[in-house]
This record gives sequence, structure tokens and C-alpha cells, in this order.
Amino acid sequence: MFGRGVIAGIYGWALRQAEHDVEFYVRPGRAATYGETVDLDLTDTRRRVGRWRVAGTYPARYRETLPEDHDFELIVLSVPHHRLPEAAAFLAPRLGEATVLVFGNLWAEPLAAMGDLPPARVAWGFPQAGGGFGDDGVLRGTLLSSVVFGTLGRPPTVRERAARQAFRTAGFRVKERPDFRGWLWLHFVANAGLHSQGVRLGSLTDLVGKAGDLREAMRVTRELLPLVEARGVDLRRHRATVRSFRAPTWLTGPALAWLTAHFPLVRGNFAAHSDPEAEEPREICRDTLAEARRLNVPTPRLEAAEPYFTPGRAHRPSRPR
Repeated sequence: MFGRGVIAGIYGWALRQAEHDVEFYVRPGRAATYGETVDLDLTDTRRRVGRWRVAGTYPARYRETLPEDHDFELIVLSVPHHRLPEAAAFLAPRLGEATVLVFGNLWAEPLAAMGDLPPARVAWGFPQAGGGFGDDGVLRGTLLSSVVFGTLGRPPTVRERAARQAFRTAGFRVKERPDFRGWLWLHFVANAGLHSQGVRLGSLTDLVGKAGDLREAMRVTRELLPLVEARGVDLRRHRATVRSFRAPTWLTGPALAWLTAHFPLVRGNFAAHSDPEAEEPREICRDTLAEARRLNVPTPRLEAAEPYFTPGRAHRPSRPR
């Protein structure tokens, strides 16, 4: 697992439970800071209803160097989208015989984002989990029973199938997305819509139960669909996703507000994003708006939120709607 963030911590535990040999690569000096264990408090939906709660501690093995001749088979790379080129550049000369699973958000052209990493050595996936570390160091989150994998216009290779199998052995269902590039970009603009309102209020946590603000978030995402199309994505291949964004917001806003307030799986994912100083939400909004301006796609609702994700601006929440 590249790093020891939320996704690495949750899936590292799940893969270890399936008797995979899991280690965390961390920056020099971090291993002593993290300690020898990871404390978890998870909702694990792979289990039977009524037994979803998992709380405990598991031992974590760390390494602070990654030599060229290591014997890892799979490197799970889940970093903020704007850190991906840096991580790929680090891994390129240290790849060994491993496959790199890119496991997170992406806004750049996928192959371009990987720099010198050979395309044949890269697999593409997306986690279905979320959470955060509390002040007490406990990793609290939600783990869904499926993970998303995809390809860039061709069938999965032997390496990609092996990456999928690693997750299947841990009890996950694999959902396939053949046009993974388009799927990732639609997911990205959906995040931009939510974060455009989250940064305005303070964080994504502050959207919980707020129908008016969630309606506005969905309107932002809707106005970004032409941007995804302008980047070359055939929206007809993603009809179900697009239909949910184009549905009347007077209906979907209150429905999402109810889910965030009352449904633990949704509420948990929103509640995990509580840091008003987090940079990733602002990076998502900034990069989306920059691409819209480059392609001359009007995005008035996202532009209206720009003061809240502009670098150097004090993060003063506005009044909820």
C-alpha cells in the first residue's frame, strides 16, 4: 500500500484479512510516528446485516525505502489526484515486477498522468470506501462490498485480472467499467459539484441534511456534463450516471439530504470530510474550473463558488441554505 492514508488503511486491513502479505510504504521517519498497529472502527458491508460493525487493532508493517529489486506483486496507489504524477515518477524506477493499481480520482488523461510507468504494468480501479482518522488516531469509516475496476477501451490484461482477483479473494464484488476514463471524469465532476458547496460552508460534513445546498451541488454537476463531453467522453455510454445528474433537483436534493442525515453508509462518507483546511476539495474545484475555461465551457455556478476555493483565501463558511 503506497502510504498509510484512509484508503490504504482500510483496504490494507481487508487484504490482510484474506491472508495477503501487506506492507505500507511511508516517507522516511513516518513509521515511528504511526506506531506498530492501526486502530479501526469500520462499517464493513461485506458481512451479514447486523454484523457490519468491526472494531479492533491490526499490526501494520512499514517500509521507508523501496529498492528496485523488491518482490511485491501489486502496489496499490491511492493518492489525491494532484499528487499522482509525483507518485508515478517515484515508482517508475522502483517498479520491480509489480503491477501498479491506480486506485482513486483522476482528471488528467490516464496514460499521461502515469508518466514513465509502462501502460502494460498499470491497472485501473476505484475504492468504494471512505472515512477518516479521529483525534484519537482511530480510523473510522465505511467499506462497501464492491470495488470498481475498469479498462481504457480493451479487455483486461493478465496483470489486470490478477489485481481483480486479489480483491475477490478478500470478499469483494468487482464492478467493471469498460470506459473507465469517462467513468472517472464523471465521478470527478460529481465531486466538484459537492465540494463547490462543501468549501463554501466549511467542509463536506456541513452538507449533511441540507437539501438546498445539495440541490445546488447537483446543479453544479449538471452544468459540468458538457465539459466531460467536450473532453471526448460519449455520455451515451454512461446513461445511468448521467440520468441521475439530470433528474429534477427539487426531487434529488431532498432525497440526498435525507440519505446523508439518516443512512449511515452515506452519512459516514460525508462525515469523513470534516477538515475545512483540506486542499484536495479545492484542488478538485480549481482543476475542474481551469479545464472549463480552457475549453470555453460555461460554468457560472462553479464560478460563483470560486472565491471559496481560491488559493490564499481565508476559509470563512457562508450561511447554509
